[in-house]
Amino acid sequence: MAGMLNSALLNGVPALAARNAQMEGANIGGAAEFAFVSRRNNSLIPERFCLVVGALAVLSLAIAGGFAVAGAWLILPFAGLELAALAIALRCVMRRARDYERVAIEGDRVVLDVIEDSEQRHFSFNRLWAQLVVRERAPQYRIALRSYGREVELGRYLDESGRRALARELRRRLRG
Repeated sequence: MAGMLNSALLNGVPALAARNAQMEGANIGGAAEFAFVSRRNNSLIPERFCLVVGALAVLSLAIAGGFAVAGAWLILPFAGLELAALAIALRCVMRRARDYERVAIEGDRVVLDVIEDSEQRHFSFNRLWAQLVVRERAPQYRIALRSYGREVELGRYLDESGRRALARELRRRLRG
């Protein structure tokens, strides 16, 4: 499921306005009665990374080769530096491409899993004690889960309307 996930309407759960999220309703996968996954909005999937860099390398080296044949051989080292910089920049972007956040309600537990920059964090809250914290300060709308003095922000890959929809859904499900 690399790359962007589209909003979905699954088992009667309202779809989010965010283009990079997916909500799942009752008993999907058997374990969670509710699960929400959000990812970064990436237009280049990791599987196509080498293809893009290779195509740009061929084009750039062909142009640089043409100039070298015409006598401007000094363009070749600069074309190499350009390709190295491009590859490094794309690699930095792709390193974060698999980041995601998953919120699930599993019986009496609220579970939050965050994969960010290849680091996995797992949080578990008692559903009865978990509170949804909403901060509406211009220009951002932020939401977090709080329990026993510990607070964890969520919805980091969503736009404002997506965070609002997630907050409504979590508020409704935490009460039940």
